[in-house]
This record gives sequence, C-alpha cells and structure tokens, in this order.
Amino acid sequence: MANHLDLEEQEQLDQLKHFWRQYGNLITWGLIVVLGAVAAWNGYQYWQRSQSIQAAAMFDEVEKVARNGDLQKTERAFSDMKERFASTTYAQQAGLLVAQSAYAAGNAETAKTALTWVAEKSDDQGFSSIARLRLSGILIESKAYDEALKLLAGNMAEEFTALAADRRGDIYLAQGKKLEAKAEYQKSFKAFDERAEYRRLVLVKLNALGWSPEIGAVDGDASSGKMEGSK
Repeated sequence: MANHLDLEEQEQLDQLKHFWRQYGNLITWGLIVVLGAVAAWNGYQYWQRSQSIQAAAMFDEVEKVARNGDLQKTERAFSDMKERFASTTYAQQAGLLVAQSAYAAGNAETAKTALTWVAEKSDDQGFSSIARLRLSGILIESKAYDEALKLLAGNMAEEFTALAADRRGDIYLAQGKKLEAKAEYQKSFKAFDERAEYRRLVLVKLNALGWSPEIGAVDGDASSGKMEGSK
C-alpha cells in the first residue's frame, strides 16, 4: 500500500515537473508583467499626487501675487506653472485668473495670451469653453469679429452653448447683421433654462429686434426673415 502511494506521488511529481518545464517561463514572465504593471501604476499614482500638491501650492502663489496687483510677478509665476504643471487643472485655473487680472489692469494682450493658452491646451472642455467666451469678448472690443466667430465655432461644452449663441448674436449685431443676430439670440433663448436670469437679458435683446415669444416661433421668424431679404 505504501509503495502504491509512493508511485502515485512520484507520478504526480513527474507531471508537475513536466508542466513547469513546459509553462514555467511563461508563468514567471506573466507574473513579472503583472507585478511590474502594479508597481508602475502605484508609481504613477504617487507622481500624480505629488504633481497635484505642487501645482496647488504654485496656484496659491499665482493667486497671491494676482491679489496684490503685481501683474509682472503674476505673469512670471504663471509662466513657471505652465512649464512644470501645464497638464493640471490648476494651471488652467491660473490662466483664467491671470487673464482676469491682466484685463482689469488694462493689459488686453496679456489677457488674450493667457486665454488663448487655456482655450488651446486645456483638456477640460469646461475651462476651454470659459476661455473661448472670455477671449471672444476681448476680440469683439477690438472689432476682430471674424476671429471671434471662428473661436466660438470650436467645440463648446454643452452647458455653455446658450452663452456661445448669445455671444454670436452680439457679434452679428455689432456687424449690423440683424437677421443673423436674431437667429442666434433665439437659439440662446431656447437653450437657457426658463429659470435662468440671463435668459431675460437675451429676451430684451430679442425684443429690441422686434421678436418676442408671443409673436411667433423661431421657424416662422426665419422664413419671414428670408421674405424680408428678398424684397
């Protein structure tokens, strides 16, 4: 009986050796890959946390010098932040802050540069949309209407589509294109939530152009506009 068990154990041992000779290297390399991936992921997470902490500290510095009204220091701090932490949301927030400070100080060019960077480099569609809207306002002031329209034609976050349409209406109105302006204001009016305060401002603009919700629908207005244009 003992010999029988010894033979079974020996047979199992031989099978195990055969299996390991055939698949041992594959299993070993598989474990190395898995463990390496885990180590790399942990390392990446640590690096991300470290980057975020450092970026937050640098954003605080940008915010501090911006509050003090020192535009040159604010620009330098933001430049350093772009070099080191360009991919972080803190850098994009800093860009919007720098643009606001520069514009308040009467430096439109610096504001445009900061907003352009956020609009083009931000991975966050929300930050990018805010930058596009603010930059389009500066472009309108300098009468760069075509450039502003092109900027607003970019991919805007859904929550900013109503504001973008309103801004396009402003551009067309500044160009004397009342029909186009009215069409954009109508889009904006429809896109805003009924409880939004800004919707009332859009309605005032539409009233000034001779349109109100009681007069007619957007489609009817558009067709009447075509008839006016053909006369």
